[in-house]
Amino acid sequence: MTAQPSPVPVGSWTGQHRPLWSIDRASLPERTSVKWRAHPADVLPLWVAEMDTAPPGPVVGALEAVIRTGDIGYAWAEPYVDAVVDYAAGRWGVHIAREQVRTVANIVAGLTELLRTLRGDGEVLVSTPVYGPLAQAALEAGRTVRPVPLAANWRLDLAAIEDAFATAPQAAGSCVYVLCNPHNPTGVAHTRAELEALAAAARRFGVRVVSDEVHSPLSLTEAGHTSYLDVAPDSDAIVLFSASKAWNIAGAKAAVAIAGTGAVDTLEQLPLSLSRGASHLGVVAQLSALRDGQDWLDALVLDLRAARERLVEAVATHLPDAEVVRPEASFLAWVDCRRLGLGPDPAAYFLDHARVALSSGLEFVAGGEGFVRLNFGTHPDLVEAAVERMAASLS
Repeated sequence: MTAQPSPVPVGSWTGQHRPLWSIDRASLPERTSVKWRAHPADVLPLWVAEMDTAPPGPVVGALEAVIRTGDIGYAWAEPYVDAVVDYAAGRWGVHIAREQVRTVANIVAGLTELLRTLRGDGEVLVSTPVYGPLAQAALEAGRTVRPVPLAANWRLDLAAIEDAFATAPQAAGSCVYVLCNPHNPTGVAHTRAELEALAAAARRFGVRVVSDEVHSPLSLTEAGHTSYLDVAPDSDAIVLFSASKAWNIAGAKAAVAIAGTGAVDTLEQLPLSLSRGASHLGVVAQLSALRDGQDWLDALVLDLRAARERLVEAVATHLPDAEVVRPEASFLAWVDCRRLGLGPDPAAYFLDHARVALSSGLEFVAGGEGFVRLNFGTHPDLVEAAVERMAASLS
């Protein structure tokens, strides 16, 4: 039975803390993560999917406490699993039992091992363009990847998916559809009706669904996130989830695989090394985020809505021949640069000529020619400055 999930905050943030607007811009170049180290100092980095905001105070405090006391051993994940169960009920309205949850090192490692564990060598289907490591995980697991293009409006093309399910080689139900929910890079938040249609097709053709829901806490719609397990709780589907993106703790490695009631046996087949890959610091950080970081998350969602609108306005003003696919979730925007005449890889042009680092559309398996993915999870002034640089490079 599905409970009513917690409402998504609407309106303007009136509290004291604004996660994006509170970013100390002057200190950002001193950071040591890949976002700020992969390019020379004169480049504005709006590429890899990590934000620039500090995590919530309780997360920082929890990490400081274990480091200060030397409590940096191996992970004890039981409280983390309990927090995930509570989060799923409170935010998704989905009730799961503890035995439906298994810790994994991270989302992509979890997907790779799931595909190795599932019997057979059937195709792995993905709706493209899509986050490249999902397809790479399938290849590393020895599977063949079959792209299924999104519809022209960037939503799931349910007719094309059903046709792919119908024509995929069926070897004892070994075909897998990897759902990105919400979708990366387009920022589309799949509706309940879309997911119900997908679940019906998966049942009809015996296709297993694995859903990457790492960006789900960052739904920017009033309806909030619909988990695949909300529409198919008794299926053999598996959801992969982590607090890493939403609370900006991507380097604190931990994640979970959440099984539908028909897939609990699959979790039991996963290698122990996968669970042991979840770090103690990751478990501590994510436990704190899920239990004590909800108010901060609500403030961040409101900030992201405002930052999204500022990005859309900046592109319309300074780059009128480009178009932002207005994201319904997360801090990533899919930008159509085809009318700028920069060829299939405009990200390469903007890096060389504007000194702005963006994710190339070519990285998203198929269908990304002429597009870039822009990370607006930073101070909005930096995003506007980047768009101005991009426009100036075309003069």
